[in-house]
Amino acid sequence: MVQDLNTNNFDQLINQTPGLHAVRFWAEWCGPCRMMAPIYQQAAAALHEQAHFAEVDIDAVPELASQFRVQSIPTVLLFKDGQVVDKMIGAASQTQLQQLIQRHAA
Repeated sequence: MVQDLNTNNFDQLINQTPGLHAVRFWAEWCGPCRMMAPIYQQAAAALHEQAHFAEVDIDAVPELASQFRVQSIPTVLLFKDGQVVDKMIGAASQTQLQQLIQRHAA
């Protein structure tokens, strides 16, 4: 349900695929990122009809983190039709993540 993004597939999956996309920026060494991983997976399963879910490992793909000026992780950027429309910085609860998605799903 959650796709890994890199510089090769980002444009196709985010910019060329219409709709709402949640993209989580994270790293293996980040405690809050590891804590949020199952919450993000559960949101992807529950909200897959409202949004596409993807993630970027900032250690593997630092270019994308730099491009979107991600300075703290975890960060979830919400893209709609290729444009960033909202973001959430820091670990979030299932409810907070669902509210973020539902604000823009229409």
